[in-house]
Amino acid sequence: MGAKPFAYKKFELGERLTDEQIEFFNKYGFLHFPGALSQDVVKAIIDSYNEASSKLIKENAKEINGVPLFFGYDEKGNKMIHRFPFFSQFSKPMHDFVSGKRLKPLLKLLEGYNPRITENEKDGVVFNHYYNSAKSRFKKMGWHTDSIRDLFYDGKVLPMLNIGVYLDDSSEANGGLRILPGTHNQRIFQLLFKKAYFLNTKQDKNEALVIAKAGDVVVHHGHLWHMVGKSPHMGEKSRRRVMYTPVVCGKFVPKDARSKTPIYHRLKPMAREWF
Repeated sequence: MGAKPFAYKKFELGERLTDEQIEFFNKYGFLHFPGALSQDVVKAIIDSYNEASSKLIKENAKEINGVPLFFGYDEKGNKMIHRFPFFSQFSKPMHDFVSGKRLKPLLKLLEGYNPRITENEKDGVVFNHYYNSAKSRFKKMGWHTDSIRDLFYDGKVLPMLNIGVYLDDSSEANGGLRILPGTHNQRIFQLLFKKAYFLNTKQDKNEALVIAKAGDVVVHHGHLWHMVGKSPHMGEKSRRRVMYTPVVCGKFVPKDARSKTPIYHRLKPMAREWF
């Protein structure tokens, strides 16, 4: 059984958000902008990922700024980086996109909280590389919200956004993003306990599948419940590459090579089946 059909409206990412876009986001917790990146920029970002990954694998790197790298192997036995934190610090085309004017209008969604697009806080810009193979460790991701990690930093949950930048077409064929529209407006109890974080990978009767193309941008509220399904295919057909750029509020807490590993990352190796 597939995800529940949800014929939502897609919008153009312009110099400013419209009242209609803000109203849609406030109701459903996400916005989808097709074709926000050209295919040339998409290719340049992928090339920079391949180059940086090869270098880090050759150097036997384990973490970046205290955040672990997640590794796995493709169907040919080649080592790959599944989760690459602080990616924009290794990718000029991604840094240029994140630090440029294109994403600035999205700050309007958290107006009143003094939001900022950041590359050196939390886990920075995260490159997620899903791939289904026998030795992959990143085939899916269970239900979760992104805001929960604030409890490990400040002891309180603050508003935030995650800006998804798609480098591959994304649908059920390669897992696809599943969301529960409107759950960003839930009470704190539901935010914390609605589902078992990451462990729960079951379909939800209210979930909606986000179908995106390479070059699309999909921004969602950090309180929104979402997951990534497992591709029914193995190998190349299962490949799904998407980056998430955080928009955060509150105290500025940058990370560097001396930063300690957050406790929630220390727990992940104990639950490999999450992925």
